[in-house]
Amino acid sequence: MEMLAYTYIEKRRFGLIKKTVPVLLDPRDAIVKVTLGSICTSDLHIRHGSVPRAVPGITVGHEMVGIVERTGSSVSKVRPGDRVAVNVETFCGECFFCRHGYVNNCTDPDGGWALGCRIDGGQAEYVRVPHADQGLSLISEGISDEQALFVGDILSTGYWAAKISEIGKEDTVLIIGAGPTGICSLLCTMLKKPERIIVCEKDPVRADFVKKHYPSVLVTGPEDCKEFTLANSAHGGADVVMEVAGSDGSFRLAWECARPNATVTIVALYDRPQILPLPEMYGKNLVFKTGGVDGCDCDEILRLISEGKIDTTPLITHRIPLSHIEEGYRIFENREDGVIKVAVTV
Repeated sequence: MEMLAYTYIEKRRFGLIKKTVPVLLDPRDAIVKVTLGSICTSDLHIRHGSVPRAVPGITVGHEMVGIVERTGSSVSKVRPGDRVAVNVETFCGECFFCRHGYVNNCTDPDGGWALGCRIDGGQAEYVRVPHADQGLSLISEGISDEQALFVGDILSTGYWAAKISEIGKEDTVLIIGAGPTGICSLLCTMLKKPERIIVCEKDPVRADFVKKHYPSVLVTGPEDCKEFTLANSAHGGADVVMEVAGSDGSFRLAWECARPNATVTIVALYDRPQILPLPEMYGKNLVFKTGGVDGCDCDEILRLISEGKIDTTPLITHRIPLSHIEEGYRIFENREDGVIKVAVTV
């Protein structure tokens, strides 16, 4: 039996091709019929050749929801017919790193970011999910596919970023970048109820999006960000900075806008190495936190969605069928037509 799958063919080239529907390879696997997926900036990084571990020939896509089709004999959390959100990460739940909540560093051969990178992902009609008891989260009846779409990836990233940043009630938090992951980081920061949140965004469409949907948030551009942050913070800069833009300039801006002894959380994925100019930083005593996301809070995020505390549906600005996914990529990569996120219907 064949299906359509959007595939990493070679550097700078993806293609929609026919592949065999995946089968169970391990008792801990599940096969999920994808009902809704999305295009992520990380997919663009793969196409541009910026993810060396990505394997040519794999189906891309790591942000999806669907219906469980089949399960291996060791799977107990889900069963055929269940609606599920798929985690961006594969993790065993048993190794040292998993037991300490660092699931991005799972030592299993498929551990970490595997789906749509090292093994076939979900921009397809079906996907095989290893370690399904860890990698799938049940979607309750009151939650739509669109509400749950970002749970396993960018919303998990935002939740993880807010958690490791240790945000206090009196803090000023600066978020650099109002792309999809930046907005998810904003939503999860708002759950912490800091005294003040500032978003720095150079794209006027995205800046306006933040102003429209989150009117309590202060918005500035990169040219004025340092002065704006100083004027709107109590101790010479932001108490917490989240860098979600991923450019040379935004990396520098992050530590420049941080007060002494602040936390700078690096959320973005960079195309090239960054430099820490330590002589210029001397005396600021900054704490840098870096990642990949530890996506182990999906069940909690779904609970927050069900309670109306998180809503990411405004991020879905475009809907494209799988058969026209290349058009979705073009719109997303070129930031056309006010795009924030493209949902891919299957």
